[in-house]
Amino acid sequence: MLVTTSILLAFVLCTQAFYLPGVAPTSYQQGDEVSLFVNHITPTLRYEDKDAKASMYSYGFYNPKFHFCEPEGGKKKQSEPLGSIIFGDRIYNSGFQLKMMENTTCNVLCTSTVPKKDAAFFSKTIRGGFQYNWLIDGLPVARQMVDSKTQTSFYSSGFNLGYDDDDNVAHPYNNFKLFVEYHLRSDGNYRVVGVTVVPESIAYESETEPDCSTSKDAVSFRDDGDTKITYTYSVFWIPSDTVWATRWDKYLHVYDPKIQWFALVNFSIIVIALSVVLSHVMLKTLRTDISTYNELNLDDDSLDEVGWKLISGDIFRPPKNPMLLSVLLGSGMQILLMTLTTCGFALIGLLSPSNRGSLSTAMFVLYAVFGFAGSFISGFVYKFFKGEDWRTNMILTPLMVPAIIFTVFIFLNFFLVFAKSSGAVPFGTMLAIIAIWFIVSVPLSCVGSLLAVRRPAIELPCKVNQIARQIPPAVVHENSIPRLGGRNISFGAIAIEMYFIYNSLWFSRIYYMFGFLFFCLVLMLVTTLLVTLLITYFSLCNENYRWQWQSFFVGGGISCYIFAHALILSKFKLDGMVSIMLYTGYSLLLAVGVGLLCGTVSFLGSLFFVLTIYKEIKVD
Repeated sequence: MLVTTSILLAFVLCTQAFYLPGVAPTSYQQGDEVSLFVNHITPTLRYEDKDAKASMYSYGFYNPKFHFCEPEGGKKKQSEPLGSIIFGDRIYNSGFQLKMMENTTCNVLCTSTVPKKDAAFFSKTIRGGFQYNWLIDGLPVARQMVDSKTQTSFYSSGFNLGYDDDDNVAHPYNNFKLFVEYHLRSDGNYRVVGVTVVPESIAYESETEPDCSTSKDAVSFRDDGDTKITYTYSVFWIPSDTVWATRWDKYLHVYDPKIQWFALVNFSIIVIALSVVLSHVMLKTLRTDISTYNELNLDDDSLDEVGWKLISGDIFRPPKNPMLLSVLLGSGMQILLMTLTTCGFALIGLLSPSNRGSLSTAMFVLYAVFGFAGSFISGFVYKFFKGEDWRTNMILTPLMVPAIIFTVFIFLNFFLVFAKSSGAVPFGTMLAIIAIWFIVSVPLSCVGSLLAVRRPAIELPCKVNQIARQIPPAVVHENSIPRLGGRNISFGAIAIEMYFIYNSLWFSRIYYMFGFLFFCLVLMLVTTLLVTLLITYFSLCNENYRWQWQSFFVGGGISCYIFAHALILSKFKLDGMVSIMLYTGYSLLLAVGVGLLCGTVSFLGSLFFVLTIYKEIKVD
């Protein structure tokens, strides 16, 4: 009964989580109202200014310090999926009035008064490159840009709050020319297929009858008192041949595609070459070893000269802290399945950027659902380690790592609350996350653990000696060089995509290159597995039978490279302690997650390798 209820609740929660407003096409008739919604104010990175500092958090559009115009009747928050809330989306209605096919010019939105104390904050956000994020019919209001490298035109979502001149004086944009592209269907209905904006800063002489001529001076904040800003807008409807199904093509621009293709092809060749060489060398070497070991007389003194067969009585000795290792492996398997499934869904278009919040929602739901597989792997490995306290394993697997992640998340959320950022997750949403976890993931994890307990344990090809064999002193350079080189290759497979992922996470760039990401992920996993098998073989030849933790750390060591890449190799400066803490904290979580993922693949590969080779030899 509990299992059935959990599955039904998971289905209902998944259905609600995947509710994606604005996905279905909306048709308009002439004169119909077209709503313009406002989202949070997000930071951007000005690459042309090497001294510019980047902020890591966003602000709500109706933050009191901006004094933006509120609609008549007050602001109303729009419903959002869970993923959008977690990533800081805060969508509200606005005072803009748009009518389908009705061009209007120089409409007054309101006149706002910015006090002197808030003008400094407004100026700082302009200099920091913060930008508006508006939505019309689910499409971002964008700037039309030209990629200087490829000379291609595209729409870049969002636009700056203003600009700063050569004297470092900030000028807020207060006049917005909206160009809405529409497609006329055969049934006489209209559909919105693109939205661009040309913002301007104009110091109006009259607040009631403003002149939108661009010959006027720009708005600047007063140093001796309050600043009045009159906001105006114009709307122009432009026919387009673009159909609704392809309207996002103009927004999905690939930055530096040649670099990504070069990296993908380059590391594909490296992985193929590495696979061929290692497979040939190791298979040839292993065949020779197995043939030699099986021909030896067990009573012969020459047995002391052979390598990995000597430790057959200790190779399956349980490692230190088997409970901790099994729990980490379970969490790693959970992250691995979540990552591969999410990338797969995104690759076939089920999680496109047009489905706002779908990617992050899917990641959370899949991570919770795959607790079943994670606990099964954890329980099965713990049983393989001759662990007897399976109940503790069943409790720790769905709680330990998620509890650590959630604790760090809450800690970082306090910094967002302190900064009055829109990215601060509400208390009610946190309670909802906890409820979903205990209603969906924990019961599924318990089922996975129970199945692992009932499943027969792996039959060991070698008996474990009662007295542990002494491990010879290790030669440092024998394993350290392959480890470092292997981790470099593994990280190199994903390094280029990490750059674009960080831009998407922190600077509101649309990321949709899931094909590159999926294949880079596969290359990283394959490279990690091959290097781990090589190092495991070297360790066994050196009579080191403690391969369990070693294999996990060989793969998981990539997290050090990812974290170092985020902190040391990043080319932008962080603005303030809050930004530093947020960037460091979330980068650490990302690095640890990838480390658990790769460490799990490394361990499972080594486990299969060890079982396979020791089944092929004759042992007393």
